[in-house]
Amino acid sequence: MNALFLILGIPLAGAAVLALVPDHRLGGWINAGVSLATLVASLLLLPFEAPDPTPFALVDDFNIYLIVLTSFVAFTAAWFSAGYIAHEVGSGRLTPTYLRFYHAMYQVLSFAMLLALIANNIGVMWAAIELATLTTVVMVSLYRSRAALEAAWKYFILGSVGIALALFGTILVYLAAQKAMGPGMDALTWSQLYAEAPNFEPELLNLAFVFLLIGYGTKTGLVPLHAWLPDAHAEGPTPISAVLSGLLLNVALYAIVRFKMLLTANGDALAPGPLLIAMGLASLFTAALMLYRRRDIKRLFAYSSIEHMGVITFAFGMGGPLANFAGLLHMALHSLTKSAIFYAVGLASQARGSQQIDQIKGLTASHPALGWALVAGTVAISGLPPFGLFMSEFLLITSTFPRAPILGVLLLLGLLIAFGGLMLRLHGIAFGEADGDRRPLTGSLLPVYAHLILILIAGIFLPGPLVAWFQSVAEMVG
Repeated sequence: MNALFLILGIPLAGAAVLALVPDHRLGGWINAGVSLATLVASLLLLPFEAPDPTPFALVDDFNIYLIVLTSFVAFTAAWFSAGYIAHEVGSGRLTPTYLRFYHAMYQVLSFAMLLALIANNIGVMWAAIELATLTTVVMVSLYRSRAALEAAWKYFILGSVGIALALFGTILVYLAAQKAMGPGMDALTWSQLYAEAPNFEPELLNLAFVFLLIGYGTKTGLVPLHAWLPDAHAEGPTPISAVLSGLLLNVALYAIVRFKMLLTANGDALAPGPLLIAMGLASLFTAALMLYRRRDIKRLFAYSSIEHMGVITFAFGMGGPLANFAGLLHMALHSLTKSAIFYAVGLASQARGSQQIDQIKGLTASHPALGWALVAGTVAISGLPPFGLFMSEFLLITSTFPRAPILGVLLLLGLLIAFGGLMLRLHGIAFGEADGDRRPLTGSLLPVYAHLILILIAGIFLPGPLVAWFQSVAEMVG
């Protein structure tokens, strides 16, 4: 529990300190240092047995891996941000005051995401995700342009509607548990809910899951609840786009999967799989087709995030040890890959002074280290070997075809459509005719390559303990 105290306490203390640091450059590196300290604290959970749950804190195999993943990507995003975001002051897009606010809110966002993962109370988890929503709304609007304010407003409205529906679903779960558990905190506590789930009222549980799927599905960016996501990614600061895509979507999906586990444990409740499969395929196909019409590079990869959240949702909808394993692996590798891509995209946009794809050409000639990193990231996110996402998609496809051949065909077709859209755009960005612009990069490429190395290793070799860990979680998810 000392580790949990540090994991949650370090970001909160860091936010308070960063709100008072006047030097934005120093603030950027303090932000990275605080995130590194949080990562170190999260690693303390790995070598030991999970602590016994308390009424407010739960650590098991499922959320340990997400806590570590969230802390790691939050650290690399803060590391990248230290150099990248300072350039925004020099370019006139941000003021030092806004940047000080940005660094403080970054740590509040980290705290909110980690609290949502650690919470053993479904009400606390809801409040943490709401806090993360409000924090990111403010950060998306940081540039104060008309487009940024519009994106933040859209995110606020859709996110608030979604989180309100999730609250209603949370209340219905509490009511469904009354028959077996009576009133009180136990009926809000995950560890207690799992033990008594077979005795819940199935009708209320069914209704609750519909509201929860719509509510948290909005935060996950699932179609048709995705309208906020491309705007928020395109108009917010690039490090926040990386955190949104790589982390916050995972946190919302984590909530959905936790509630799915309650329905699975109740033999009289509806099977949640078909609902997840339908929304997953709808997200996959919608996003895959939209990739062909994007002109803004950040919007392009925002739709790619919708595509991959659809794939992961589909995997958990199929269920079973192999599909769940593929979904868990895909969650981790998508986070690493997409955050690396957004880091690279942010540098490319700063180097060319535009997010428009037709203004970003020939990066492998003008900025070779950046251009080839973006090529590698796009190849990886497209699901090609030797990167790890090939393995997770291959496992999902091979587990789907024997059980539901038609769904397997649809999944494969959606992935192929998305692959074509990304390759079509990548050709010009990486290998088109360079315009001769060789402005120096304003941020470090080390976080990009650190992520790419990890996903390359995952595509070649997964350590035995990690495989056993994912297998344990896959069995738990059901």
